This record gives sequence, structure tokens and C-alpha cells, in this order.
Amino acid sequence: MGCRAATTRHKGERGNQETGRDVVRAWVVEQLAGIGALTLKELPDPAAPGAGEVTVAVSAVGLNYPDLLMLSGGYQFKPPLPFTPGMEGVGRIVAVGEGVSGELLGHRLLIGGRAGLLAEQLTLPLEGLREVPDALDDAEAAGFTTGALTAWVALVARGRLAAGEHVLVLGAGGGMGLAAVSMAKALGAEVTAAASSEAKLEAARRAGADRLLLLDRTAPDLAALKGAVDVLFDPVGGPAVQPALKTLRWGGRYLVIGFVAGAPERVATNLALLKGIEILGVRAGEAGRQDPALGALAMHEIDRIAREGHLRPILGLEVPFEQAPDAFRAMEAGTLTGKAVIRVQG
Repeated sequence: MGCRAATTRHKGERGNQETGRDVVRAWVVEQLAGIGALTLKELPDPAAPGAGEVTVAVSAVGLNYPDLLMLSGGYQFKPPLPFTPGMEGVGRIVAVGEGVSGELLGHRLLIGGRAGLLAEQLTLPLEGLREVPDALDDAEAAGFTTGALTAWVALVARGRLAAGEHVLVLGAGGGMGLAAVSMAKALGAEVTAAASSEAKLEAARRAGADRLLLLDRTAPDLAALKGAVDVLFDPVGGPAVQPALKTLRWGGRYLVIGFVAGAPERVATNLALLKGIEILGVRAGEAGRQDPALGALAMHEIDRIAREGHLRPILGLEVPFEQAPDAFRAMEAGTLTGKAVIRVQG
């Protein structure tokens, strides 16, 4: 799946086939003012697909933390205004362009980009789109790729995780943390899941965690794991960083995924010195852009693991297309367990 912004041609631009609709609805951001700036608009119907392109009717879109940050300009990728949010989703081919087999009509595809998916229809290049693993329904497929891809790149490409090693996952009840729990188990690791509520820990248990640890968000206590962890998966940051670093044994790897807790935390680098710790930043999409072979391998591997039944997103919230801002609000509140998915149609 491509990680560029999804760009859609509209009628009047070059194309070779009519989609049969006059307008489509999309959520549009015209100013960087947070969730309140989301506006449901009618846009011209996507242009008929050109050579190598398909038109996709979007079934569902999975919500990710960068989607929320982009609404206020707080993410490193800043799409030009106006833009439509949405990084990952699933849809069905409703029209094909020159050079694309008509046999693909009706096929379910995983669609993705850095933004642009929260719309009823899109015209996109077929290259880079992927068939949906049969084990996943539409809602699960919509929320599958970003978490699974980040977990694989973090644990395999960056963290060099070996079977039997001990992984500590912070924020284990969120969509990203749950993907890491499932991925680590699929790779043969022992997994401790840390989260801030019993409901989140129950979700981590369902994802396969071996041990569960309830943490106070403001004063996290990880002393019981001191020196016991090989790989630390951290999408949260905040007050847990320093205690979590102390859980790493000699040669441990600290995977920096994100900062859901707020601003990046200062790190006591003497701990890295004393314990031979590696501090590794993880940007899965950028890793694929810098190394396309790695990106292709990562996509192949996450799809394979999903087909084998080891990766199945746990959904915490599903809302209809018209109520998309509610999903953003749930993510902003920090109380969401599992993945938030927006049902577009079907």
C-alpha cells in the first residue's frame, strides 16, 4: 500500500470511463482548527479511472492518531489545505481504467495513503493496493494495516526481535499497542501488556498477552520488570518513559513509536550507556519510502500473518460516516480501547 497522500481526480479531468454518480461526500478540513474544522461536503464525482487506475467505493476507514494530529497541524506530515483525512481503509472496485482487468470489479482492496480516504469514492492507481486477507471483515480490514505495519517494522526491522525474547508493550489497550501485542506473539515472543484500565488489559489479553500490568498514567510503576525486558514498544511516551527504560536488560531495544501522552519526554541517556541500550525511532511509512524493498516485504509479511489468523484488529468503536467526528473525539479523550473505525457505506 502506498503511503503518499491519496489524490483523486474529479470529473472534467482526464479519464476514460464514467462512474455513474454526480457527487460524492467527503469529510474536508479547510483550516487547522481541530475536530471542529471537520466539514461533511459534497464534491464532484471522482473522474473515471485512467490507465492503470481504479475507482473504489470506500466501505470503511480506520482511524489513527496521526489523523487526529493533522487536524491541528500537529503531525510531521502536513497535507496542503483543504484536505480529507484518513490513512487506511477498505473498499470495492466499481470501475477500472485502461490496462486493468474487468475481472477485478467488485474485489475488496486495502487502500491507504498519508491522508485522503474519508470519502465515499476515490480514483486511485491500482499499483500498491492490496487484496484483503480473507480472515478479515470490512471493519477489521479498515483498521489493519497501519498498526500491523508499524508493529512489524518496529519489532522485526528495527528491534530485531527473536523468538523467546520478552517484549513490554506500553499503551497496550489502544489500536497500535494491541497490534504490537498480536505481532509479538505471532513472532514467538513473551509479551507483557501495560495499560491504564482493566478494560484495556482485557483487550490485550484477547490479543494474546502473557502478562498484564495495570499502570497509573501519572505515576507508572514498572519496578517488577526491572532488567527483565528485551524489547520495549512505546507509542505513549510521557511519565512511563524513565521507569520503562529501567525494565530493559543489557542490550535491550527501546522502540520509540509516538507520543500519545503529549510532548516527547526527555531521556536519561546514562541508562543507555550503562545498559548498552539502543534507542530506535520507528516510522514505518517512511521506512518503506526510504527502502521500497523493505516496504514490500513488510506488506507481504503482515498479510501472510493475517491470513494465518494471527493478526485480527480488536475494534473498540464503529461509527457511521455521518458521525465521523465522534470517532476523533473518542481518540482525543484517550479512553478508547482498541481500534476506531468509520463505516462509510455498506
